[in-house]
This record gives sequence, C-alpha cells and structure tokens, in this order.
Amino acid sequence: MTVYHFVGIKGTGMSALAQILHDMKNTIQGSDVEKYFFTQAELEKRDITILPFDQNNIQEGQVIIAGNAFPDTHEEIVAARELNLPVYRYHHFLGDLMSRHTSIAVSGAHGKTSTTGLLSHVVRGAYPTSYLIGDGTGNGVEDSKYFVFESCEYRRHFLSYHPDYAIMTNIDFDHPDYFKDIHDVFSAFQEMALQVKKGIIACGDDEQLQKIQAKVPVIFYGLGEDNDFQARNIQKATDGTTFDVFVRNTFYGTFRITGYGNHSVLNALAVIALCHYENIDVEIVKEQLTTFKGVKRRFSQKTLGSQIIIDDYAHHPTEITATIEAARQKYPEREIVAVFQPHTFTRTKKFLDEFAESLQKADQVYLCDIFGSARENQGELSIQDLQQRIDGAELISVMTTEVLKRHTTGVLIFMGAGDIQKFEKAYEKEVQVK
Repeated sequence: MTVYHFVGIKGTGMSALAQILHDMKNTIQGSDVEKYFFTQAELEKRDITILPFDQNNIQEGQVIIAGNAFPDTHEEIVAARELNLPVYRYHHFLGDLMSRHTSIAVSGAHGKTSTTGLLSHVVRGAYPTSYLIGDGTGNGVEDSKYFVFESCEYRRHFLSYHPDYAIMTNIDFDHPDYFKDIHDVFSAFQEMALQVKKGIIACGDDEQLQKIQAKVPVIFYGLGEDNDFQARNIQKATDGTTFDVFVRNTFYGTFRITGYGNHSVLNALAVIALCHYENIDVEIVKEQLTTFKGVKRRFSQKTLGSQIIIDDYAHHPTEITATIEAARQKYPEREIVAVFQPHTFTRTKKFLDEFAESLQKADQVYLCDIFGSARENQGELSIQDLQQRIDGAELISVMTTEVLKRHTTGVLIFMGAGDIQKFEKAYEKEVQVK
C-alpha cells in the first residue's frame, strides 16, 4: 500500500491536499517545522502523523510530495532521490489528480479563497465534489464528479494546471516581489486562459479581464450591464444580501447570500454562472448559497464582551476596502476599528498611499510592525511611513493591545497575512484576565 509523505505538510495547499488524499483512503504522513500553524488542526482531526523534518522520515515504498517552499537540497528530498522514490512537486501532483475529475480552477488577485469555498459548498449540494481551498481546507470524495481548487498566480504556479473551467475574479498587482507590473500579472493570466479546456467565467467589471483571449467560451459576470450574468437590485441588510440575476438581460432568478459587500455579490455571481453553464439545478444553487458559513480567516467573527472581533486575511488595499465595507453593512451602528499588520516590505512600499486611503475608511486605525519576508530587504521603510499618512493612526504592539478596550462597542478588524493573529490573541487574553 502506498504511503504519501508530504515535505512541508503544514503549508495551506499541502495540508489541504493531504486531507483530500486521506479522505480518498490513502495512508498519509508528513513533516514540517515544529511551530504551530492553524493548518495542522484539520490534519490532527484526521490523525495524520506530523513529524519534525528528518531524512530518516523517508522510507522505501513512499511517494514524496514536496511543498514549493523547499529546495531540492532539502534533506528529505535528497534522501528520497537517493532511494529512487517518486518525488512530485505540490502543483504537479495536484495537476495529475484533478485530471480524473471535471476540474474548476478559481484564480484572481482577490476573492479566490472565498469563491473556492462558496463554489465547493454549492456544487456539492448537487454532485460528489472534492475541493482544495487556500485556507488549508481540503476534502476528498472517492467518486467525485467535480474537483474545485484554488489556483494562485504567484510565481505563475497556476500554469501547472490545465483545468476544464477557470473562474477569474480579478487581475490586480499584488506581488511586487515577483511581478514587474500589472502587465506582467496580465500576461500570466493570459497564459493560464489558453490552458483552460471548456470555459472561463471572468469578472467583466475588471478592465484587465475584459482583454482576456481564449480558445474556449469566456462568460462575463458583474454589476455592469455589458456582462452575460448581471446582478441588479442589490439589497444590503445586516443579515446578508439579496439580488436579482439577469442572464443576457433576461431575468433568471432572485438569490440570497450570507455575505456582505459588493465583492460577496460578485463571488456568488461567478458561482451562479458556472453552475448555469454546467446545468446544475438552480433551486439547489439558491438553497446552498443561503447555508454557506464562510472560510477561515475571511471575515471570521466572534463576540468578545460588548465588542465584535473580526479576523481577516486582507493584506492589499482592495481587500481592506472590501472588508471595511462588509463590516459597515453588517454593523451600521457600530464604530469600525482597523488593526492592520502590513505584509512584506515590498508590498508596503509599493502601496503606501493606497494602504492609507483604504484604512482611512475605518473610524480608527492601529498599525502593527511590518511583517517582513525572509526574501527581502527592509531598506529605509518602517511602519511610521504608513502612520504619517493616516490621520490619528496609532502604533500597537503585542504588549500594548489594552488600548483597544477604549472602543467599548467597536468592531475590531484584525487584518493581515503575517502573524496578526498573535495581536488578536494577546488582546483576548488581556480582556479575559481583567
């Protein structure tokens, strides 16, 4: 019996893939650093063995799946090659796996994870569906018809895939440490579009996506009237959002979603368009949309005393704006407080003014030190450069989170892609101790 060994099993994609293969009745183990990552919770639920890195983890009879973050010189990969074991990079293995199903790739600078989560939830209401979400969640079904997965443009990783369908939510300049400019990002998506086999569902409100060329039909969705699928009569309430969908100007149906903000409407519209194209029963689609609970670290909320705490992965100005907009819709009467940790010096430097503009939409802003990447140089940049651009912004550390108590009925949004959660945990501890 094959044993799959994952090198770097706590990575979000790796963890999700390990869960899928486990659910498909394979034997799984993996190795990683000993630091705790939220992705390991789902692995532990399935009793998947997680070992510290060690070349002795590699044994005869294993198939090795290596995370993209680990070079060929990693001790476990070297040991596997010495034993002549098959070694697959994560994205190549995933490409092979999805070819056995109707595969749907979800790509875009923003909204990938939420849209992948929503799509997999809706489609599995109709057919057995395996899915891999970038929040570290995966689920495998042995006889699944569909394989829904998040595919990332960073370092052009998504070019490893030739999916049946692709949903493209938007094209934005988000990784200045890799892409040269927006044109470079577009070229990656354009190359991806030519690898899609059946159809592309693209947001027509995005001016970059309007230029996409493909060998398959491109169906556009959005709020603008030139789209094939258009949302009209959007009604925003504190308990969700309702809107009408028109297909090429003909009324199709009224849909209700649990999400907030226009970005949630667009994500749902992409899912509705894909399901329409695949002839999935519209009543099932409507029902599944109303029962979606969201994905990890995307507007995840809880109550702390008289305050609301929201945890969100937003790390780009577009995402910050969308998250604050969603909070205002759900909590129109409350003070909105942004606690933001910039992620990488390259991104912070590139978008300093845009970060300031988006954060100003909150009533009060607190800033945490920049979370740097090991690959980059800090240069002259510091968090004070952002603070100076935002009226009344205050700096905060793990030791000074008690200042947040002054917002007695506030909505505290902890945003970032680094370790912003340690600030949230420190504050929760502060509140519980007193």
